[in-house]
Amino acid sequence: MTTPDRSEMKQRVCDAVDRFRTELLEVSHYIHENPELAFTEVKAAARLTETLAGAGLPVARGAYGLDTAFESEFGRSGGPTVALLAEYDALPEIGHACGHNIIATTALGATLALHALGDDLPGRVRLLGTPAEERGGGKELMARKGAFEGIDAALMVHPAGVDLATMPCIAVADVDVVFHGRSAHAAAAPQAGINALDALVLAYQALNSLRQHLRHTERIHGIITHGGDAANVIPERASGRFGVRAADEASLQKLKERANGCFEAGAQATGARVEIQWSAVDYLDLNTCWPLAHAYQANAETLGRAFFPFDKLPPSVAGSTDMGNVSYRVPSIHPMISCAPAHVTIHNPEFRQWAGSDKGEQATLDGAKALAMTTIDFLTDAELRGAARAAFEEGLA
Repeated sequence: MTTPDRSEMKQRVCDAVDRFRTELLEVSHYIHENPELAFTEVKAAARLTETLAGAGLPVARGAYGLDTAFESEFGRSGGPTVALLAEYDALPEIGHACGHNIIATTALGATLALHALGDDLPGRVRLLGTPAEERGGGKELMARKGAFEGIDAALMVHPAGVDLATMPCIAVADVDVVFHGRSAHAAAAPQAGINALDALVLAYQALNSLRQHLRHTERIHGIITHGGDAANVIPERASGRFGVRAADEASLQKLKERANGCFEAGAQATGARVEIQWSAVDYLDLNTCWPLAHAYQANAETLGRAFFPFDKLPPSVAGSTDMGNVSYRVPSIHPMISCAPAHVTIHNPEFRQWAGSDKGEQATLDGAKALAMTTIDFLTDAELRGAARAAFEEGLA
């Protein structure tokens, strides 16, 4: 059997994405219009898996211990295997202001297009539906159950205001804190109370004071989630949620210790008791596999995409993703694809509108094509696979 050349296969997957255009955009808009939070992405997971099954692909629902995760794998045994990753959770209040409807549908489109190659696919593809990127670390939880075993490379693409070869990423840990005091009448017997809200506010102010001593790669931010129930009652309980970010895992652990000191100081100053609950998953920084990132960029440029130079980004621009955890397990890329004007940043309501716009539709189709073409590059080019592996291992050093 003669395998078609690389350029022919790339043309075929691009043509396949165009054939699936209507169905793909319907899926993207459906997810956009039905935002679901982490671990509750029932509608999104159902729509994605129904589409896969309808196209004749095998589907495993509830994969790797998560109800809204799924897996579909196909292709030729004995060759390299590429994982394509779909995210589909939304943000509280502002829905798909991170554009995960686009992320999910680019992975879906690339998967359907590669499956359309049939026996000509020179390797295997594993589509992973990964819940809870915004909070909870679904990819890390799935990885601990073996989701990335046997994978040679992992690819996904994220919407943004510009096209970038990779996402500037730092590590992050989430923490929930609860302060316990003693209730009392705020006017009649304030001396009998211990104000849990005062403890939380003191901790919040201590974190603010800490900020002036942080590196440019570090962040601390948070909210008060509960501050009491009545103004004339000393709050016996107050709670907050915070995020702590740093350049890498080692720096993150040190900053977590400093944040703990701020929480404990609030408790000591007021006599309250504090519970500090760090998240089960810390998100790692991104170990970008640059040979793969360059291959993705070259493919996307054939579609008319113009990339902003990554080294020209301001040093303060950074985000976090559980794709970072994947990138320390297998060679990985997380490029950004423009679906909005450059001044519109993710995680705000304006970006949500762009994620459901005509420009968002074009990003969905172009992203699917670029992912599929990059997958073909990796499966057919032994030199690229070797360079990717070497770059990955260098990133671990």
